Amino acid sequence: MSSDKLIPHLFRSEFSKIVAVLCKTFGLSSIQLAEDIASETFMKASETWGLKGVPENPRAWLYTVAKNKVKDYFRREHLYTEKILPEVLRSYSVNETIELDLSDDNIQDSQLRMLFTICNPEISIEGQLSFALRVLCGFGVEEISRALLTQKSTINKRIYRVKEQFRKKKLTLSFPTEEELPDRLDSILSVLYLLFNEGYYSSTSESSLKKGLCVESMRLLLMLLDYPPTNQSRSNALMALFCFHSSRFDARISDQEKLILYDDQDKSKWNQTLILKGERYLELSSKGEQMEKYHIESLIAFWHSRIEPNLSEKWNAILKLYNKLIQIDYSPVIALNRTYALAMANNKETALKEALKINLKDNHLYHSLLAFLYKGFDEDKRTAHLNLAMKLARTENDRETIKKKLEE
Repeated sequence: MSSDKLIPHLFRSEFSKIVAVLCKTFGLSSIQLAEDIASETFMKASETWGLKGVPENPRAWLYTVAKNKVKDYFRREHLYTEKILPEVLRSYSVNETIELDLSDDNIQDSQLRMLFTICNPEISIEGQLSFALRVLCGFGVEEISRALLTQKSTINKRIYRVKEQFRKKKLTLSFPTEEELPDRLDSILSVLYLLFNEGYYSSTSESSLKKGLCVESMRLLLMLLDYPPTNQSRSNALMALFCFHSSRFDARISDQEKLILYDDQDKSKWNQTLILKGERYLELSSKGEQMEKYHIESLIAFWHSRIEPNLSEKWNAILKLYNKLIQIDYSPVIALNRTYALAMANNKETALKEALKINLKDNHLYHSLLAFLYKGFDEDKRTAHLNLAMKLARTENDRETIKKKLEE
């Protein structure tokens, strides 16, 4: 692979590792320095590899350069030594060096600590998402702004505010105490759930960006599953959900980057390996004592991943699961999904009565559902709701889907 293609790939995977290890070594207050060293390392790679070619072991080359840059800072940055990290460097003379531990075990430990620190409940969800994408997933600010449909200036402000909170609160890269762990795990799982959904349901047209968000969410969740205290029933349930959804990723996006609805997907493109992994994680999640929303959502996704189930059995099972989900985590969108399942399991008349109670009149999906329920009963109302859905749709993909229904 040429350097111009390899470096962006390595930046995504290695930038966050170098930053996490540097922050663990020198303290979280040095995060800007850590990012600078990591960025300079990749700048050096771009300059050198373009002239001399890609080294035999690019990852090891990057780590060696990062270590050397740390040594350079120790030798020449007296200001850094005296004012930014005196508590870390007090025991070192300017001529001494610290060996940077970039072993796989220390990298994973550093990234896990960073994940716990970022998902501090005192930091806003928006800040957690933006900072996690930057520091743990290696996304650039422009990529983050596209993924979260937010201006670059807003992303920069969020990241800056998080760094300021780290500095003011003097937070360190550390694991939570046994008492803090349940709440902190809740925060982490919520952030990973949101990150995955940003990729899976994103309205951006870039499938590589969508898939990258999903892959990074799964990678970070795997780190939690490798850490015994957080390898819990709900963590496994969330991974099952990710696996089931990811199994349909290639089938739901056309070659023209258009969204393909569930009923129209080529089921031969569903990834059976991921479905089997999802079933395994679902089995592990059943060992817990309490059923939470991730368990129910993963079971719903399991039924959707069945290629040839009995349709009556499938929709009755999904409806029962939505009945449970709506009791513990009500939202209008969940009510909307439950109403569709009700129509498939029972009949449209019953579902229509429920749908009219939902307060989602500014959502194009709500009007699309009403159009589906009115089909065959009242074509005028069906057309009216499709027109409303067309006006409210936010993406070209959604508008094209609705337009096809109007043309029928």
